[in-house]
Formats: sequence, C-alpha cells, structure tokens
Amino acid sequence: MAMELRPNRGGYLRPFGTAMFIRDYLIGRGADYGVEAIDPERGAAITDIHSAYKRALHFDMAEDMAARDAEEAARRGKPVTPEEIERRRNYYLERIPAKLTRMRYSSFTRYFRFFIQLGWVERTGEVEGSLIGGPEDVRAPQTTPRGTVLVEVPQPRIYYRLTPEGKKATSVELSDPIMTIYHYPREQRSKKKYRYFKTS
Repeated sequence: MAMELRPNRGGYLRPFGTAMFIRDYLIGRGADYGVEAIDPERGAAITDIHSAYKRALHFDMAEDMAARDAEEAARRGKPVTPEEIERRRNYYLERIPAKLTRMRYSSFTRYFRFFIQLGWVERTGEVEGSLIGGPEDVRAPQTTPRGTVLVEVPQPRIYYRLTPEGKKATSVELSDPIMTIYHYPREQRSKKKYRYFKTS
C-alpha cells in the first residue's frame, strides 16, 4: 500500500523531530546531527540549543542536496568521490539562508517550556549575563510618546541539562509533548472546529 509522505495541515516535513534533537543534543550526541557535542553535565543555554538545531537542519538539507548531485552524476555514468560529495555539501551549507527553516526563537522557547513543565530538563545553576541584559525577570521603565511603560530587560543565559525523566522519555512522548502534558492527542486537536462570527 502506498503512503503519501507529506505532513498534516499545519505541520512541517523535517528530517528529525525538535524534541528528539533537544534530548539527543543535551545527552551529548550533537555530532550525530553534524553539530558540536556538549558536556551533558554542563548542559547548554536555550539560545545555544536553538542555534544548534537550526545548524543541524541546514546540515541535513545540504547532505540531501549533495547526495542528489551524486545520484545524478552516477546515473550519467560519472560517479563522484567522497571528497567531492563533502565539497558539494559544504558548498550548499554555505548558501542555505539562516531563516529558511521555520522554527523561530520565540516558538522554540515556547516548545522548550514543555520540557521544563514535564520535568525533562533542569537548571544546572550556571548563569551567564547577556551582552546587554540585567538580572533575571527584571523590567525597566521606558518613556514613550504615550507615557511610561515597563519593558523587558534581556535575560541572562540559563543553562539546562537533561533529567533522568528526560532520558527515560519514550519516542511517543517526545513526538507530542502537548499530548504528554494535557492528554490531548493530535488527532483530537485536528478535529476541533472553531466558529467564526462576523462583526459588523
């Protein structure tokens, strides 16, 4: 039986899941995705995990492009060497736009919050000040044409590591953290109908 390889409405077709990458990266298996490996005990800041995730997606895309070139060359009877494939992968990697992949930083931090809620990650205690930031959870007054408002001060870089619960999380739990927290399966969410009312 043939199956279509395309995502459900609203989904993204990616070579690996975000949650799976976060878990593997914090375990110290970043090299499996073409990015640097970290010390699992030290952990990493959310910004570093997000950057590594985007680089891993780009690395995978570049590998696919280089493999497609190699297949095309082999079909024409001109096979390429492994060194040439690596050169082509690096060529494509340099040319993939940084904003090509969909996971923006704000979406990633919301997604990472599920890991915190589930107790899959914990703070290591290491905190680095941001380049222009202040202490955690600080708001500063700022004068605007409409008056004085409180604005967020850039937050420090807080390091997180995987907990034993995070290491034991199953692939089903990792594939849908929302279901794991709220017991609200993806199938049920996709059937929900919303009514829209016209405003005059």
